[in-house]
Amino acid sequence: MLNQIIDNKMTIKSYKNIHPKIHETAYIDEQSSVIGSVEIGEDSAMWPQAVARGDINPITIGKRTNVQDGTIIHVTHKSDYSPGYEVRIGNDVTIGHSAIIHACKIEDRVLVGMGSIILDGAIIQHDVMLGAGSLVGPGKTLESGFLYLGSPAKKLGVK
Repeated sequence: MLNQIIDNKMTIKSYKNIHPKIHETAYIDEQSSVIGSVEIGEDSAMWPQAVARGDINPITIGKRTNVQDGTIIHVTHKSDYSPGYEVRIGNDVTIGHSAIIHACKIEDRVLVGMGSIILDGAIIQHDVMLGAGSLVGPGKTLESGFLYLGSPAKKLGVK
């Protein structure tokens, strides 16, 4: 894994002397922001206005994963009320436009629909489809192999 050169537009920024690690085959749009403790795997992409801010905990984005326009990815810190969560996004994941991915885990082969929100401590197991505009509350787990829709997100259909 190679660090991408930080250019004059400052798309990729260090935070407290922690530098993002971006695979040489990943695409980082010049209008996106990758800040701090963020690792992005091979053939992944961050599209315009997408932000991955690893300021207080790390963010890991796997291989062949695309983070579409306007998506925000952020973490939480440890406090009296929270254990502090990182973000882990697996391989072959698509995160639709304007989603909010906050301090959660998304396993492999997941589709997160446009405008969806996934909150602290949630786990999206592999092979899940989350419909556009859905809300996954704190600490919830979405079981592998299902489609989920709504606010709060509810399981539809059978495996």
